Amino acid sequence: MNIHTKAVHAGDRKEAGPHIPVTTPIHAASSYFYKDAEELDRVFGGDQPGFSYARYGNPSNAALEELTTALEGGHGSLACSSGMAALQMAILTALTDRRKAVLAADALYGATFNLLMTVLAPLGVDVRFVNMCDLDAVARAIEEQKPGCLVMETISNPILRVAEVDKIAILARAAGAALIVDNTFATPLLLRPIELGASIVVHSLTKYLAGHGDVLGGVVISDEPHFATLTALSRVTGPALGPFDCFLAMRGIKTFPLRMERQCENASRVAAALTVNPNVGRVYFPRDHAHPDAAAIARLFPAGLYGAIVTFELKGAGREGVFRFMNALKMVVPATSLGDVHTMTLYPAMSSHREISPKQRARMGIGDNLVRLSVGIEAVEDILADLEQALACPAS
Repeated sequence: MNIHTKAVHAGDRKEAGPHIPVTTPIHAASSYFYKDAEELDRVFGGDQPGFSYARYGNPSNAALEELTTALEGGHGSLACSSGMAALQMAILTALTDRRKAVLAADALYGATFNLLMTVLAPLGVDVRFVNMCDLDAVARAIEEQKPGCLVMETISNPILRVAEVDKIAILARAAGAALIVDNTFATPLLLRPIELGASIVVHSLTKYLAGHGDVLGGVVISDEPHFATLTALSRVTGPALGPFDCFLAMRGIKTFPLRMERQCENASRVAAALTVNPNVGRVYFPRDHAHPDAAAIARLFPAGLYGAIVTFELKGAGREGVFRFMNALKMVVPATSLGDVHTMTLYPAMSSHREISPKQRARMGIGDNLVRLSVGIEAVEDILADLEQALACPAS
């Protein structure tokens, strides 16, 4: 079934007595009972399908999880209260019966870096970093560290590097390690890592999947070997996403492929325009033929779809120049997120990578003049006009 069809239909239209709701309702109950205690006992014990307590799941969660499982081609999903909660659950699941060691990409979202270094490392987890786009380096690091899991992003935040997920998955499996992939930037429209051999995929539902700036949530999509552990851990740790946010996320996902196609198209035109703007020093975008990972992108991504994030450097600018540019925008929203229907801009040094030291940011390629743009679904002429007038402001 095509992903556009899955987005519209998966998870919905469950029987609810004599009637069947067209879309999944909001099930706000915190607990459930049955006509006799014996049946409740069977549900609690997992011998009979059903719901007992909302921390374990409810119909709204289950519908969303069925939908995200279908989109990613996984075995099962867990809807979580945020993208970072989803990532924590993924790592806990992967390391439960493996060596407590994580080999992570050296280009990551700032909060992911902080989770690894300020939460997991002090707890005794061996955390190391490697350039995931260098397969030889990945192979050497796996041999030296013998990690329990690898953590990477399909399109790295914010420099937009693209590693060969399928080849890294082969290396991970040969070493008995789980591969965890954050697929937020690419979405299942561009890439489905489980189908390429990854063990676990995570998304920030807040971003492209829900897509309207009104949901805070995350989701873990697992292959079959890890799903029982993921489910057992969720019952103890309680990361469950609330039913209202599940409803909003499902409503957003129904149009996600259409939105993402438009956003990818708009982003390609924005990247092309920024490339020739005299006030822009460098543009990072996967469509660029000079992109360091162009061969991997051509092999892994569908034709014409390169994601909807455009990152660029303001020529001659520092912090004040970036702020001047952001303050001059009239339509583009300077906000700390991405993937909404409206175009948004973010200054990584101030927000997504604020807690990373300047030296570490420099090693990641994140300078003080770097701006990240999440391109929306507006008329591209209006996006370009706003960017052009804001870029005309003096940079320094």
